[in-house]
Amino acid sequence: MTNLKAQDSALILIDHQVISMGFIKTQSPEIAKLNSTTLVKAAKVLDIPNVWTSSTEDDNKDWWIPELKEIDPEAYANRIKRTGIVDSWDDPNFVRAVEATGRRTLIMAGTTNDGCLVYTALSAKQAGYEVYAVLDAGGSVYQYSEEIARLRMIQAGVNLITTAAVLGELAKDWATPQGAQIRKLLAENLTTTIGGFGLAK
Repeated sequence: MTNLKAQDSALILIDHQVISMGFIKTQSPEIAKLNSTTLVKAAKVLDIPNVWTSSTEDDNKDWWIPELKEIDPEAYANRIKRTGIVDSWDDPNFVRAVEATGRRTLIMAGTTNDGCLVYTALSAKQAGYEVYAVLDAGGSVYQYSEEIARLRMIQAGVNLITTAAVLGELAKDWATPQGAQIRKLLAENLTTTIGGFGLAK
């Protein structure tokens, strides 16, 4: 396992759609959305490319979460709209978009860890990418399916991580201009969830 570096990484979001968020039962869908938006904001600060993909978006009228679209309109406009392919890595358009970033480390989150995330994480790892699965930017329908998905990813060598840990590892130094911006994002995130531990100063 290598340490996360912004210059080596791409952010991958899978199926962060309005209706799909209702499948998250292992934590609050609002917390999953907050963590997802925090990741996208951090990616913009650190100039990390984004690849987003949605599933049967038009057929099911299950549209991309508007808050994410507002943060990064370009990533939204370029999202890969899958027509029903379950594992995003089976969609050639998605793979080409990932390859076009030129990055070999994928910071990856899906609406459901036991569906959207696990399949793509396993396939990307098999394809030779270093994969970091951000568990708190999604969730699962059942706790046992969440645990099974985590176990499968661990066994395959996928790195499990949280949003706060991603931000801290990418920031490197809170005293730098970029580090200060990431620290502020982290403080806002933690203040919303657990009170901030005094970071928001």
